Amino acid sequence: MNHKLALGVTVRRHRQRLGLSQEQLAKRAGLHRTYIGSIERGERNITLVNILRLAQGLEMDIVKLCGEMLAQKDRTDRHISSAIQRVM
Repeated sequence: MNHKLALGVTVRRHRQRLGLSQEQLAKRAGLHRTYIGSIERGERNITLVNILRLAQGLEMDIVKLCGEMLAQKDRTDRHISSAIQRVM
């Protein structure tokens, strides 16, 4: 899993945990709804400033958001590696 998709999965999970729509998160973060959607789909190479805005919109510390994104990437990578090993 690439970092962009891992961030997207993490943002979506926390947005849903808060019961927010993409539009509501966009408003909180000062971003456009379609931009939120493209982040969640892993389509955006997002700037640090916008990661900070997302973290604030999600009521999270940026360090926690980035840490969870890296953990998501590691979990997915391990799962894929394990699946490949089983096939071989």
